[in-house]
Amino acid sequence: MRELDTPTAIELLNQIMEFELAGVVRYTHYSLMVTGPNRIPIVDFFKGQASESLMHAQEAGEIITGLEGHPSQKIQTIEETNQHSVKDLLQESLNHEQQALSLYKELLGIVENASIYLEEFSRTKIGQEEMHNLEIKKMLRDFS
Repeated sequence: MRELDTPTAIELLNQIMEFELAGVVRYTHYSLMVTGPNRIPIVDFFKGQASESLMHAQEAGEIITGLEGHPSQKIQTIEETNQHSVKDLLQESLNHEQQALSLYKELLGIVENASIYLEEFSRTKIGQEEMHNLEIKKMLRDFS
């Protein structure tokens, strides 16, 4: 095993935390903007995504403080496209999930062979984000 680059891990975990907190706001906004006959299940989906984003941010924050770091109080900038069709919201969600996947893969690259716990955390989140990507792609199929 190699030594963990703790400052780099903390920096990336803070980026993840900021990204996930932005996801809370993003998905809450999306849940409010959905209209149409399929509104209820899609609203429930977005609310679930918001809750999960908050949980992921909290988990990242706990790891940061466990590594003797300081959790950020910022959130990542959220782009507002003002496009609120269900298809547009799902496409933006897919883009968001792909960015999250990228961040967790970057974290894995930093912690691999240096911390079993952080490796497992990263791999678990990668698996979850991959599943979200697949789920949203399935939801988008009706729009193609």
